[in-house]
Amino acid sequence: MFHGWEDFFIVGATAGATLIGLLFVAITLSAGSSTPQGLNATRTFVTPTLIRFSTVLFECMALLPPWPSAWPVGIILGLLGLSDLIYQTQIVLKLRKDHIGTLDRADWTFFSVVPILGAASLIAGAGGVIAEKPFAPYAVAGAITLLLLAGIYGAWAITLWIARSLDSRTGARAATDDRKD
Repeated sequence: MFHGWEDFFIVGATAGATLIGLLFVAITLSAGSSTPQGLNATRTFVTPTLIRFSTVLFECMALLPPWPSAWPVGIILGLLGLSDLIYQTQIVLKLRKDHIGTLDRADWTFFSVVPILGAASLIAGAGGVIAEKPFAPYAVAGAITLLLLAGIYGAWAITLWIARSLDSRTGARAATDDRKD
């Protein structure tokens, strides 16, 4: 069923793994700027972004082996999609509960709608895999693409937040150093 899709899944797995590594680098660079607000932002934005990239990596790796039938990979993808849908719903509820006021329409779209669509696409793709329907590879590829897109947007937002945090700390130090002179 996934014959001819190997390159797509290899590229997806590579992208997911590489972006996980870059996310760790970004977090490491900002490790000195930990504040209670920073810890809340980490739980709210970094962890879901890491989960999205990890989901992409796991999906792609699950699709690459030559399975003896469609059932095992279909069940794996279905469970992954269902758990991701539940997790994304919890994230949306957390964003609403925490009253994250700085989120605009694009942020809400990429932090909530796009990942939920990705999870739904994965569930549909898993059902298609089990039923051996021709749309299944496209639905799974769509899920991978949507989750990568949401993760990249999240990583960009995190990078901007880190840069602003470091800039504000550096600016505060510079102002303090200027007063000492």
